Amino acid sequence: MWRGARGEMLHFANVYEADMLTGMGIEQTPLLKVDCRYCPIRHRAVCASCEPNELERLNAIKYYKSFEAGHEIASASERTDFVASVVSGVAVLNGLLDDGRMQVVGLLLPSDFIGRPGRASVAHDVTAVTDVTLCCFRREPFERLLLEMPHLSDRLLEMALDELDAAREWMLLLGRKTAREKVASFLMLVIHRSANPEAEGLGEPTNIILPLSREAIANFLGLTIETVSRQLTALKSEGIIQLSDARSVQITDVDKLSDIAGLSG
Repeated sequence: MWRGARGEMLHFANVYEADMLTGMGIEQTPLLKVDCRYCPIRHRAVCASCEPNELERLNAIKYYKSFEAGHEIASASERTDFVASVVSGVAVLNGLLDDGRMQVVGLLLPSDFIGRPGRASVAHDVTAVTDVTLCCFRREPFERLLLEMPHLSDRLLEMALDELDAAREWMLLLGRKTAREKVASFLMLVIHRSANPEAEGLGEPTNIILPLSREAIANFLGLTIETVSRQLTALKSEGIIQLSDARSVQITDVDKLSDIAGLSG
């Protein structure tokens, strides 16, 4: 059982869903269905603007799927019969280069949306980096709700525009920023997209867990592993971050990190 923000006890109902993607690492055990009112991503996901009666309609068509780290969630070359919000974990969007290499082109963190209504497949392969839990909606019922629930369609449009802004910012990062600025920008991204960003205000020491290995971070930023490690070590030497282990980072000076990333002002 989980507890909501006010300590309410959540009750789960076992939901048995047919496994549509056999052999792709999808959890085969009975799934858990969480009341939308107590969902940990409720106020940031596609359902954030929905009224209680609208949440009930979404609740009626949703189901949960879990994927183990390293398994494919959706393929650009195959039909995908669901859209989904990331509830927990981290996934990446992969693009295939002409020479067969894979390039990470995006991160999917809690509350991010997977899929595009009206399109039968995703634009990029989606792979779980950590264990991932999705709140899924069958595509066709969800598309009907978009027509009937303006709050839902407006929120999806808002998220799409935010993603477009983020993509343009990332183009600037990859094309013009130094290695130091890139690593600082990545850390700031993780801070702002953490599971509970309200818990710790900017300007105060902030603890984060890096969602990717250093190798994956290097791939994402267009750097080498050695460069990423050097930049993290430099930030540590300057007292801006503390490294507990390979993934645990404390940001001791968020304002300074933001300055390095070019996000101030």
